[in-house]
Amino acid sequence: MPRIESTAARLAKLGFADPARAERLVQEAGAEWLLDDFAAVADPDLALLSLTRVAERESGLLDALRSDEGLRSRLLGVLGVSAALGEHLVTHEGHWRSLAGEQAVLRPGEGELRAALLRAVGAEPADGQPRASVASPRRELKSAYRERLLRLAARDITGAASFTEVTAELSDLAGAALEAGLAVARAETGPGGLTAEELSTVRLAVIGMGKCGARELNYISDVDVIFVAEPAEGADETKALRVATRLAQGMMRACAELWEVDAGLRPEGRAGPLVRTLTSHLAYYRRWAKTWEFQALLKARPVAGDAELGAAYVSAVDELVWHAASRDNFVEDVQAMRRRVEAHVREDGERQLKLGPGGLRDIEFAVQLLQLVHGRLDPLLRRRATLPALAALSRGGYVGREDARGLAEAYTFLRQVEHLLQLHRLRRTHIVPSAPGDLRRLGRGLRLGPDPEAEFVRQWKKHAREARRLHEKLFYRPLLQAVARLPDSETRLSTAAATARLKALGFGDPSGALRHIAALTTGVSRRAAIQRTLLPVMLGWFADTPDPDAGLLGFRQVSDQLGTTPWYLRLLRDETAVAARMARVLGTSRYATDLLTRAPEAVAMLGSDADLEARPFAALRAEAAAAVSRHDDAETAVASVRALRRRELFRTAVADLSGLTDIEQVGVALSELNDVTIQAALDAAIAKVRLESRGESPGRFAVIAMGRLGGMECSYASDADVMFVCDRMESAFAVANELRRLLALPAPDPPLLIDPDLRPEGRQGPLVRTLASYRAYYGRWSSPWESQALLRARFSAGDAELGQAFVSMIDELRYPPGGLPLESVREIRRLKARMEAERLPRGADPALHTKLGRGGLSDVEWVAQLLQLQHAGSLSSLRTTRTLEALRAAVHEELLEADEARVLADSWRFASRIRDAIMLVKGRAGDMVPTDVNERRLIAGTLGYPPDGSEDFVDDYRRVTRRARKVVERVFYGD
Repeated sequence: MPRIESTAARLAKLGFADPARAERLVQEAGAEWLLDDFAAVADPDLALLSLTRVAERESGLLDALRSDEGLRSRLLGVLGVSAALGEHLVTHEGHWRSLAGEQAVLRPGEGELRAALLRAVGAEPADGQPRASVASPRRELKSAYRERLLRLAARDITGAASFTEVTAELSDLAGAALEAGLAVARAETGPGGLTAEELSTVRLAVIGMGKCGARELNYISDVDVIFVAEPAEGADETKALRVATRLAQGMMRACAELWEVDAGLRPEGRAGPLVRTLTSHLAYYRRWAKTWEFQALLKARPVAGDAELGAAYVSAVDELVWHAASRDNFVEDVQAMRRRVEAHVREDGERQLKLGPGGLRDIEFAVQLLQLVHGRLDPLLRRRATLPALAALSRGGYVGREDARGLAEAYTFLRQVEHLLQLHRLRRTHIVPSAPGDLRRLGRGLRLGPDPEAEFVRQWKKHAREARRLHEKLFYRPLLQAVARLPDSETRLSTAAATARLKALGFGDPSGALRHIAALTTGVSRRAAIQRTLLPVMLGWFADTPDPDAGLLGFRQVSDQLGTTPWYLRLLRDETAVAARMARVLGTSRYATDLLTRAPEAVAMLGSDADLEARPFAALRAEAAAAVSRHDDAETAVASVRALRRRELFRTAVADLSGLTDIEQVGVALSELNDVTIQAALDAAIAKVRLESRGESPGRFAVIAMGRLGGMECSYASDADVMFVCDRMESAFAVANELRRLLALPAPDPPLLIDPDLRPEGRQGPLVRTLASYRAYYGRWSSPWESQALLRARFSAGDAELGQAFVSMIDELRYPPGGLPLESVREIRRLKARMEAERLPRGADPALHTKLGRGGLSDVEWVAQLLQLQHAGSLSSLRTTRTLEALRAAVHEELLEADEARVLADSWRFASRIRDAIMLVKGRAGDMVPTDVNERRLIAGTLGYPPDGSEDFVDDYRRVTRRARKVVERVFYGD
């Protein structure tokens, strides 16, 4: 006999998550005949529960459902998606009837919607004027609005209305509600109410912005508006604006239970007046408006109030909108807008339909920016809504057909998901839930097959990935197709359009950029094919750097050298991290770019943070020694060591630019690298001198590091301050001079210049001395400044025993056991004051000179050194060659307040970072915070400031150094 299926099993097959409860509810309601209809419902459990609640109050409902298949489909569809609309039907008797009959499938016109909502609040549909008293107009407005929302949702859920029809009707319904809200505001009487005479003094128009203006509104969204008013003929403007403001506020209150009316897009935002005249609006836009405000005005549309005034407003601002791309600072504004889009991605970004990667904002921003860039010359692009604008961009050749179709599909899918999310509780949300039941409801609501939960997640992720990919591609691939003759090219940008797009993306020399793109991508070679794949993404990364032009030029130079190397393009194609970091480095640092173009194989170290860690000193020293030993002549040996140094400088610079190391670690890495280089060059020099003296040993020879090298605080531009110690004078001068010669040989690499001027008697004194000669000099002739200079002395290269003997010998001098005599303290203070007065370059701003300026490096270092001279004789913790270590020790020994040490250290780090950033960006040394606006922007960008943050950078530096100078004046110059 055939097996009889139980009701519970049947319910489970129909999609009920709780068949037992469903069976009970069906039996109680006597609705077994309805069961098959639940198979097409998003959430059968929710639909059944809501249906039984409504049926308890509506005696004729089940009979109506039995006789009207369309009503059955629409009502169950709504109840299975929206718990909030189900609650509305429970509390609003008879509203379910609006889903019955032919009227339920007809799309209402904008006029019908306005008339319905105006009648609900007791206003005349013809002119919006009050005609009848309504006890609670706001409640009636909400009820009428929800009923119309119910009808629309039913057509949407059952597929009787397309996505664009739904968003347009939601926008029209919002406009109708705003019109009804204005009517409510006009009708408010009693204390504080507006009189008929007052109302006659002003014309008020409501301009829809955002999705409302573009007729692509969500179910639940803030409704963005701008208010524009004009006084009636003969009326006082100030009084008229006061009346208009009260009307606008009343309208916003009347609509508050539907959604928030947001006027934040008005001139000056929330700080500006709520209502302005048309003349005032235009004056603001012409003089003060930012690019994002013109982007917002793309969607401006009159939606309520005085239609003639609204049309005049939109007509007037249109002219300004389409010339925004030719305004000053357009590029900086676009970059700021892109950062703002990225900054809104929160921790839940991966589940964000709107603000997450590949979300709705990605698509909308890309489309709007392309409209601004090209719409000035092409009026066909001037569309308010996203999908029509995207179609126009495709027809005009600015976006490929397939790309436009992919974006449109992603946008439509994400918006439909957004609608289902918002309908559920009638709440504003863009977060995709994680609960399986919620995901299942979304999948069934989109009719996604036998496994709706899994299929929904798959399609959502696919569309988000595709939207993100196309967002990145949208700006850049057409540029390739404008210069490279691609047989499959859909997009045909003119040279003028390509130039405009490059300029909008931050390229200062668009013509040069187009030449580089053409050189990289034109042709049928494998290299050109891979470059055509790489460049759409890399151009985006270049556009995000401080100097996109330099980045693209550097990429071409490196590619010209390595383009035929099989591993190079494969590495960039397959390792996204390598290409991204390479673009960042090339577009930020001329110094690093120069290093890379001379050693292009160093690209290989860009893929991993671990590859950018500073190599151990011992490993570097062993590699350098091995390189020297492989060559017979000193020049070739030192050239091989320079290649090692070039590679390690690049490693350090990239780690620095990538934020993988701090300024102290950079100083140590550069100082150790300089020690290694000096040792290797010294080995080569000694070998050569020994060879020239027929094998006779030149004796022991040591290099003593001084200055920043001694303090392990080298910058990219530092010379090597040193002194030479020997035990036999006969060959020592030859060794020292050969060492200097080898390191000074012309080469394209950053030089390491040996500076021995801190030796006794300076340039007038002998280049090399024996230990005994140094002891004799310091014992008889030493001055306080020499003791101060010796605070940084340490062994660097050569004979370690001799070097340590020198360091031990000078300890008594630099760490005087009884402290520093008062007269010596005064002399050091006088010397510092004279240096401030005499050594600062003519015309330099003392507040912006990182080395000699107020609160700069010299200030901080002299404070630390004075404390060492005064107290290191008795406090061994102060015996260090490093500035920040000395400050930390001074705090530990209670010689300096912790807050004061922190202020000094902050200033030292900031000034040191600026000096390094100047070298990294410009490829040449500098001590001044740049006065040139463009240079200052580049330096600020390297330090992590946004493109429009150069003034913040300068303000921060002034503030930090000002605080440091106060500490210097108390600690260094105080009694």
